[in-house]
Amino acid sequence: MEAIILSTQQYKDLVNRLDELNKKLEEKQKNPQDTFLDNQEFIQLMNISKRTSQSWRDEGVISFSQIGSKIYYRMSDVQKLLDNNYRKAFTTKRNNY
Repeated sequence: MEAIILSTQQYKDLVNRLDELNKKLEEKQKNPQDTFLDNQEFIQLMNISKRTSQSWRDEGVISFSQIGSKIYYRMSDVQKLLDNNYRKAFTTKRNNY
């Protein structure tokens, strides 16, 4: 095994670079909206059929990217779809007669 000797400045530069890479990785993990799902992952996540996902694309319900025959969805678009169709729970009062 070879030993590599670094000067103090080289060592500090290396540690700084590692810290920067670590911060970038943490930022990517904190922002799942920037990740993409392929069609199969989207179908499994939403628990829908291939035909339903096709209908949603055709009707403009969800945005998507297509490269060749592969379909991709942004996680932020999936979140937007769910947010736009969110219905708050309502309370009903029962009359006790």
